[in-house]
Parts: sequence; structure tokens; C-alpha cells
Amino acid sequence: MLINTTDGPIIQAAARALTGMPAPSGPAGRASLAAPPPFTSKLPYLSRAAWGADESLRFASDGTELFPTLFYGVQTLTVHHTVTANADPDPAATVRAIYFFHTITEDFGDIGYHLLIDEAGRVYEGRYSGDDKAPVFGPEPGPDGRPQMCNGAHVGGFNAGNVGVALLGDLTDKGPTAAAYRSLTAVLARLAQVTAVDPLAQVHYVNPVSGAEVDINAIAGHQEWAPTQCPGNTFFPQLPQVRDDVATLLNAA
Repeated sequence: MLINTTDGPIIQAAARALTGMPAPSGPAGRASLAAPPPFTSKLPYLSRAAWGADESLRFASDGTELFPTLFYGVQTLTVHHTVTANADPDPAATVRAIYFFHTITEDFGDIGYHLLIDEAGRVYEGRYSGDDKAPVFGPEPGPDGRPQMCNGAHVGGFNAGNVGVALLGDLTDKGPTAAAYRSLTAVLARLAQVTAVDPLAQVHYVNPVSGAEVDINAIAGHQEWAPTQCPGNTFFPQLPQVRDDVATLLNAA
């Protein structure tokens, strides 16, 4: 079932979540990274410790960090689905399983997504970004005053400058729950707000590491970057509505 949220209760709830989050401050919309994490005020939120991340998995036997943190300015936001069970009775366990799969089986060195959202709308901290307790971002802003994201591993060849948000579950034959949709739009709006990403724009993405370039939606689905069905054949056609709803939230904030 497709969800049309324009001016409906879901978008109103997402607006309440967004307006309860810490606002950017300082020059050029600089976010106060010493403030509470930007997804915790109204949305239910689980840090890595809260969902049970085994931090030892991120290190080699000699203590070397397998996936060192590097930080880049944000150019795009990408939406995924995890192709895991729907109606999941233990989503935290699923996040732990994804973490192990990405970190050990796939040899990424950490979970690839920056944030994950379960069917109840709970937001999970993904990729480790430092000890400052702010998910996604590093402790220092970039030269333009905006937060810098930690590098992830969610779109091969296009990770630097690209924040990955994954909905738990399989959206091949069904859309997200109302709660998941509400949290997704609120999270994307907050990310867009603090990084000055226009949710309705097309951007010319340039990978700051490899130089790879592509013209793409500022809020994109995984399949816009690569030949995949992610974020699901049912949900992908909803992304224009997602972008509109994120823009509505920003205009109301």
C-alpha cells in the first residue's frame, strides 16, 4: 500500500519530531555538535550502545581500526531498505546481525549505513562516527561551517559525502509503515537542515576521494546510484513524495 502523507497526520507528526530537535546555530547554519544528538528529542533513538554493538568487531587483533573515520561535506542523502524480515519481533537483533554481516562477512569494518529505522519508527545509530555522541557527523564542522559526515559503506564508489539511511524490512511488495515513514521524513529533514541540502534539488555529486561524478537527486534511492532494486520496488516510486514531504517539514520548521 502506498502512503500519501501530504498534509496528513503522518507529516504532522514528523513536523513535531523535527521541530523538537536541536536547531542549527552560529554562522552559515553551523550545527552545535555539543548539543544532544540531532535525532533524539522526539523520535525514539537507540545509540550503538543501546542496540548492543560489539565495538571490538571494528578492530583487528593488533588494535588497528578496520574502517578508520574520515569526514566529508554532505552532498546527498540516500535511502535504502535492508531486505530483512517484515513484522520483525526483534529489530535490535536484526541491526546487530547487519552489523556483523557488514563488518565481518563483507569485510567493511563497520555497519555501512549511517542510520537505520525500524517499523515502529525507532532510529538506530549506524556507522561509528566518534565519541562525541552525535550520530553521522564528526566532532568538528567543515570549512563552510556545516557538519561533516563520517564515511560509510552503503553505495559502492559513491560513499564520501553521501549519508545512507536504511529502513529495516523488505519493501519489495509493500510500503513502509506509517511510523517508519514519519521517522524517515523527519530524519531526512533534519539531515537536510543541518547540511543545507535542498531535498527537491538535483545535484552534481563529485566523489572527493575518487573524483567520480554523477548528476542525481539530492535525496536518492540506492537504485539511482547502481543496478539494484533497493529501496524496494514498492517504495522507490514513493521517493518523489518523500522529497516533497521533507521540503514541507523544512518550510514549516
